[in-house]
Parts: sequence; structure tokens; C-alpha cells
Amino acid sequence: MSKSTIVLTGSSLTVEALMRVAHGAPIALGKSARAEMLRSSEWLAEQGPVSILGQKMGWLSGEEIGADDDALVSPFILSHCAGVGKPLPAAVVRALIAARVNVLATGLTGCRPAVADVFIQAVNENEIPVVPSQGSVGAAGSAPLAHIVDGLFLNGSAVVLRGSEALALINGSTLATVLGAFAVHRATRCLAVAVAATALTMEVVRADTAALTAQPTGARSEAAESVASDLLEHLVGSTMVAEGRRPDPFSVRCAPAVIGTAQSAISSAAAVIRTDLNAANVNPLVRVDAQRVDEVGNFHGAEVAFAMDALKVALTTLASMSERRTFRLTYGQLSGLPSFLVRGTGLNSGLMIAQYTAASLVSECKVLSHPASVDAIPTVQHQEDHVSMAPIAARGALRVLAALSEVLSIELICGAQGLDFRLEGTAVEDDGVVHAVPPLKAGKGTMASYRFVRGVLPRWVEDRALMPDLHAMAEAVRACGPSEQVATALPW
Repeated sequence: MSKSTIVLTGSSLTVEALMRVAHGAPIALGKSARAEMLRSSEWLAEQGPVSILGQKMGWLSGEEIGADDDALVSPFILSHCAGVGKPLPAAVVRALIAARVNVLATGLTGCRPAVADVFIQAVNENEIPVVPSQGSVGAAGSAPLAHIVDGLFLNGSAVVLRGSEALALINGSTLATVLGAFAVHRATRCLAVAVAATALTMEVVRADTAALTAQPTGARSEAAESVASDLLEHLVGSTMVAEGRRPDPFSVRCAPAVIGTAQSAISSAAAVIRTDLNAANVNPLVRVDAQRVDEVGNFHGAEVAFAMDALKVALTTLASMSERRTFRLTYGQLSGLPSFLVRGTGLNSGLMIAQYTAASLVSECKVLSHPASVDAIPTVQHQEDHVSMAPIAARGALRVLAALSEVLSIELICGAQGLDFRLEGTAVEDDGVVHAVPPLKAGKGTMASYRFVRGVLPRWVEDRALMPDLHAMAEAVRACGPSEQVATALPW
């Protein structure tokens, strides 16, 4: 077994490991998990024909439809292949398959190890089915999982599913959990970018660092103190910032409190996702030790939905605060630099429209922050009368993250442009006249962020098309980011 192989045990899957699977790592079923699955499936087979699936099909009794479910597998799965929308990226489907194997590995589904092996082979040979992204309400009967089962089992697989297995394979909130894993992974990276962008802006606006000292921020929360410490580390060696200046606007002064709160929200969401990745979010539960097969509600994705909705709000707040800092950077009367961060304003629009773009993206984030979890719509003749809408919450979080990465990229571009003026010794009087001043020195961390931006984009001197620059900067941020905290071997 390769050292890079992710072994699925039903209890130890992490977000980081799942991201490695998403981007190419092979998977395997743990020995103890295989043994537990075998014990569970053999005990279930000893109970005789199981009519659970038959009862699900039109809510008929086992006597009316026949006690043996196996003949119903194909129509049951195909009837649930009702997804719509663009296909999920192959990386997401790889992660989805692996996460579902981890559910099987709990030994509480009654599925045979051979069923898990079909999933494992698909991931390891990169034979990934096409799975539509929309159509799941985050509860029983997941359409995306049904599409996977159709692609892997109903089209020539040597493993013929039993009726009880067909139900176990598609009944659960795994899609939302996997999308949530991508969200918390990306959110962690965006948080580090937010710190780097904030520090760069603090240099340009010559911030009062009194707001970053440990005593006042620590008096509020440990998370705020941690962010303040990170910001100060970026600013070490700077002659642009100092204590005792005029208090800064809230988008600068309150950055530790807001970014720290977002950090707490990300940590909370990550804990929920880690728990759910290793949970038996399935129905029914086959409990061999208790000699029972129980209909339960573990498939309901409420916990993931709540976490993703909360995460959306936190990320939107980061985007909103970043846009406000970008506005200050591009407004000469607030920044003390040429308006729109170019000489010859009037002849050149400079980065004026970049702030427009950021404002548009933030507004979109606010719309996406509407909680999906409060919008349950009953399904299946009111039997499934409350559903989580967790996949919608998680997809919304990913869309907010995409916008946030763009907004932070715009702040980085404007911050680097502003720093060019500070480093060369340029300022603007209250009357708008540009004049020379002694050059200033930036902090070690902010200079690293500055060099990161300038390694992607040249200084803006005369107007050119903004779109290529915005795209290049956002791609660079998502690929690695401006600080070592963000850099990782895993793609965005």
C-alpha cells in the first residue's frame, strides 16, 4: 500500500486527507472496517429477505410488493437519478465517493466489503461518474449518490447490489458534508489572505497599531488576539505604521475582532465537517450487537446546513470589510495618495472600477448569505416533511468563497499599488497636490505580500483592461496565496 494512500476506517477521515483524495491520492478500506462490514452484512443476510426497500417503493408493505428487494434495486436507483445542473467537478466526485466509503466503513450499513471495493476501484483508477450538482435536499434519497451508484453498479459491475445495500448507498447527507469540507479548506486559506491583505492596507493608510496590542484585543477574545498578533508580525520593521495616531476607521481598527470571529466560525464549521465525515449518516442502521435494524434520522443534514449558513455570513463579512478598505485605498482624501492610485487621475481611471467590481461581488455575497437551512420544503407526500437543504447551504458557501477570493485579490492589488507610492516617497496634500516626501519602509511580512502581487502584475501606470489583471491575481491567490500561512500542496 502506498504511503500516500488514505485508509478509510469510518472514524479517522480528516478534511485534509479528503482534499488529498480529491486531488489524486488513492484510498483503501481499513482491515478492521472490512471485518466489521463483513460481520454486519453476514448477520443481515442471516435474517432472511429484507423488505425495507420494498416498503420505500410507493410505501407498500412487504407482502404487497414481495419480500425480496433485490429485483427492485435497478428501478429504485434509476428513479432517484434526478439530478440537474452542471456536473460536479471530478475532484468533488472523487471526494464524495471516498466519503461514502467511510460511511460504509462504520459497519452500520449492512453493506458487504465488496460494495466498498467497487467505490475504491473507481477512485483509484480515476473512473469517475458524471454527477449533476443540483437536486439534493440534504436528507434521504440523495440524487447525486444515486447517479454514482448508477454509474458504478448498474452498468456492468460484477457486484450485484442487494436491496438493503441500494438504500444504504444513497440515503444520507454525504454530498453536503463533502462540499462543506471543500468550503472549510478554502475558507482557511482565504482567512490567511485576509490577514495579509489587511496588513498591506494598514501600511498604506499608515494605521495606528495601538489597536493591535495584546491587551485590548485579548480582552475581547483569544481569536482576536491571535489575528492581531499575526497582523503585527506582518508589520515588523515598518516605518509606515505606529502607535498613537488618530484612530482608524472600523474596517481597519476592528479587523482583529472581525477576522478573529470569522476564524472561530471556520473552526466551528471544520469541527462539524470532521464529525460528519466520520458519522453513520445513513438509514437504516444495522446494529449487529443489538440484533436490530432501525429506521433512524441520521441522514438529515441539519448540522452541516447550520454550519455552512453561519460560515456564509462570516465570509460575507470578511468580503464586506475588505471592500471598505479597498474604497479607502482608492479615495485620495482618505488615503493621502493620488485618487484611484494612479498619477494623472482624470486622464486615467486607475483602479476606480476595481472597487466597483468588489462592491458588486460583496452585494452578491449578501444575497447568497440567506440561510438555506430555514427554507425546508416537504417532499415525498409529507413523509419527508422537513429537509435540511444542506447541499444548497454548502454550495452557497463555495460561491461566497469564490467571490471572497476575488474581493481580497482586489484589495491586494490596491494595497500593492498604494505601497508603491509610500516606498518611493509620494503623498498628496489636502488640496490634492502631489508632492515628494521621505520614502518609508514596509514590514517584512507586508513586503512579502507586495512582492507576491508584483510577481503577478506590474504596477498600474496607464489605463489598460482590468479583467486580465483581476483574473490573474485571483488565480494566484487561489493557487498559493501571498504568505506561507496560505501556501499548501493542495490546489484550491
